[in-house]
Amino acid sequence: MNAHNRICIVDDDWIYQLVIRRMIEKQTPPPQVLTYSNGQEAIDALRAAAADADALPDVLLLDINMPVMDGWEFMDEYLQLKSSLVKPLRIYIISSSIAPQDHEKARSYADISGFLTKPVTEETLERL
Repeated sequence: MNAHNRICIVDDDWIYQLVIRRMIEKQTPPPQVLTYSNGQEAIDALRAAAADADALPDVLLLDINMPVMDGWEFMDEYLQLKSSLVKPLRIYIISSSIAPQDHEKARSYADISGFLTKPVTEETLERL
């Protein structure tokens, strides 16, 4: 994962955010980590940074179950927004859900690069 300059974590669990942030920051060189507690905050940030490639994340780690705007709602908004972004994002669902329908739904979005089940390990993050 160290080839990426900016990683975005979208998850309502602040402990999970902290754990993943620490794992990511062990990379050399450490990427900048952005965190948001729900999909709406992340969409708002993407809109604000749409024309600035340096401000946009390279990778986005997205939880499914969040208040305000969940991961699926985020993806629907992202599909409307992505044509205005100056660079593409690699999006990974990271969820504790083991429901087959969530995995199937993730595969239905061409913009989702993969589905990872929590807890995520440092090795898994390095493979991204």
